[in-house]
Amino acid sequence: MESKTAEELLQFIGESPSAFHAVDTMKRMLDARQYEQLLEGDTWELSPGGKYYVIRGGTSLIAFRIPSAKIKSRVHGGFRGFQIMASHSDSPTFKVKENPEMEAEKAYVKLNVEKYGGMLIAPWFDRPLSVAGRLIVRENGRIVSKLVNVDKDLLLIPSLAVHMDRQANEGHKYNVQKELLPLYGMIGAKGTFLRAVAESAGVSEEDILGHDLFLYNRVRGTIWGAEDAFLSSARLDDLQCAFASLKGFLAAEAAAEECESIPVHCVFDNEEVGSSTKQGAASTFLADTLVRINESLGRTPGEYRQAIASSFMVSADNAHAVHPNFAEAACPTNRPVLNEGIVLKYSANQKYTTDGVSAALWKQLCENANVLYQTFLNRADMIGGSTLGNLSGNQVAVCCVDIGLPQLAMHSPYETAGVKDTEALVRAAKALFESSVEESGYGSYRLIKSGC
Repeated sequence: MESKTAEELLQFIGESPSAFHAVDTMKRMLDARQYEQLLEGDTWELSPGGKYYVIRGGTSLIAFRIPSAKIKSRVHGGFRGFQIMASHSDSPTFKVKENPEMEAEKAYVKLNVEKYGGMLIAPWFDRPLSVAGRLIVRENGRIVSKLVNVDKDLLLIPSLAVHMDRQANEGHKYNVQKELLPLYGMIGAKGTFLRAVAESAGVSEEDILGHDLFLYNRVRGTIWGAEDAFLSSARLDDLQCAFASLKGFLAAEAAAEECESIPVHCVFDNEEVGSSTKQGAASTFLADTLVRINESLGRTPGEYRQAIASSFMVSADNAHAVHPNFAEAACPTNRPVLNEGIVLKYSANQKYTTDGVSAALWKQLCENANVLYQTFLNRADMIGGSTLGNLSGNQVAVCCVDIGLPQLAMHSPYETAGVKDTEALVRAAKALFESSVEESGYGSYRLIKSGC
């Protein structure tokens, strides 16, 4: 099962070269299970037992299920709270600028790009790349979005030979505007880039009014190592968690008839650049959705706040494993490794939201799912990054825990993880979505399994 889940993850990532494609892939998975798409601009009419999802900005998605009618007879208002798992759809990459083509030496055409997110730059050199994202086009008097993936080895960022840079292996500070511009073609290809992109999308170049195009690594994901212990792929951070969350969410459907809370699979965009966008974790997307669910079921604002008090959020974003060659970079006593389970993340400055209560709830969920967990903290003399939980908490203040799957080479265009760990998070997510949390006083909670 662990290997099968790992293979499914690699297929999911292969179909998701951009955040737009990741959400579209999830949309197709939900459509296949008869979930109904809701539009934010429409009136929502939700029904007991209904299955729904809503998309914002093309790159963020929230899916949820309404408890069955029989739950209303034993839970006031029809549901107890929300059980949420949040991940993100974006990864560090390069975004194609407007008017991207640049002539070089009257012989070559390269593309003008800019960094998106904090990345490891060196691994982007000398590997096949292409572009994916969306085009904004005219169509029958309307402006519409079209997904595009130029599915060929289209670009490459060539290194400077060591003969011309004798200090190349002694440390280097990269200048993105000078050194990271991908080579597109010979001078005869000048003026053809957007035409090639338009052809891939099946539209006319003249109808393109805008674009959001990103580079992506064309090297396919693989399972490797002794006993097939490892998997490597682009965009493991954070599509590994997004995939596991959705798999667990769908697997929990079998318990939907008994579930007293609303399970919420949530995927935000723009985590890698701060989340402060209309579809990011700091936006109103989650709060708007939960409030509309409450209103559509005829509940009062006070009942919404009661539901929030008995809700639980899991902020799922990948974590650093101890590096086999840089063991000193890890905390002396909290040192997660690949294939040893889900990572529970702590931070005194609340960059991670985990506290004693939320950690206890998560540990109990892992025990219920029979999966391993381990712990991560940064070294006290190193500044760590932040993630989804503390940002979304500004809009939806729920009990929250930060977790992730252990990986190496985070923010490289080709990252590495353990084959076993994705299945562990699928099982833990299933346990979350089959459960409810009952708040009974400050710091006092009860985790309720479906049917109990």
